[in-house]
Amino acid sequence: MLRSRIFAGVMALLFVLMFSGVRVIAQTAADQDALAATVAERSAIAPAEGQATGLGDAARSLQSGPADAEENFDFFSDAPVQSAEVIELPPEKSRWIAIGAPLALIAFFFLVILFNWWTVPFTSHSVDINLRDFPPAAKRGIAFAVVIFGIAFCFGASEIWYQLRLHGSAEAYFAQMSLGKLIAFTHAHLFGFTTCFFIIGIPFSMQFNQIRLYQWIFPAGLAASLTDVMSWWGIKYLTPNFEWVSMFCGIVFSVSYLWMLIGLLRVLLFPDVIWASDKDGATRRAAQQDAREQRKHHEGDY
Repeated sequence: MLRSRIFAGVMALLFVLMFSGVRVIAQTAADQDALAATVAERSAIAPAEGQATGLGDAARSLQSGPADAEENFDFFSDAPVQSAEVIELPPEKSRWIAIGAPLALIAFFFLVILFNWWTVPFTSHSVDINLRDFPPAAKRGIAFAVVIFGIAFCFGASEIWYQLRLHGSAEAYFAQMSLGKLIAFTHAHLFGFTTCFFIIGIPFSMQFNQIRLYQWIFPAGLAASLTDVMSWWGIKYLTPNFEWVSMFCGIVFSVSYLWMLIGLLRVLLFPDVIWASDKDGATRRAAQQDAREQRKHHEGDY
């Protein structure tokens, strides 16, 4: 009873904090996009001859001193920046952010796993199903869904390679991404990750409910997906070292999905293949042995 109350309280507090935080982020993104639209509109309205006079302004700024150049600098002209005082480099990140923040996010991943273990402990008394007994349409549909989601994962991996080749690094890719686009990016990927892991994780976990280790694969893949999406925000706003967290999470949820994909397709499409993980392995081996013995002895052989 105490555990369920603590869980309910933590979930309620988490949803309140998430709703408040997302609202603030959305408002900030809207303000940034509105400011960018205003700047773009101002630049478009500026007279065409202003671009030509920009070169003259830059030349005059060279003749005058650095202080005059900074005062006469036109942010809307195409003239190159000549004054070193105009350029400001961001300060270097401290070790607490560059190293500590990615490690804290990795710790968050394992904390989610631990929280799952504490709230939903393993039990051998659960619903026992066998996908081999499902109707043909259900087996075909599950197999198709598993394969299509796998194809979607492959295209997602190709998107990563494309963006890295286009921008040079994950840091540069997320740097050019606006806050509004990152919000939409987060929304789409969280829905996609959750949907694909839910559709494949439920039948996989129920098919292999007798194996304790297999009950970690589904939640581990989901936790890695959530942590991966969170690392994108870290790459953009804190440090590019979060890329290592994203790589770790990508490996975890890819292996988790591949493991479940192989397990389900083997059960659904290859019913004669028996592995040690099959709950009905002994029964099916005995049935196969009886079938072989019957094929050996036909009526009239003796």
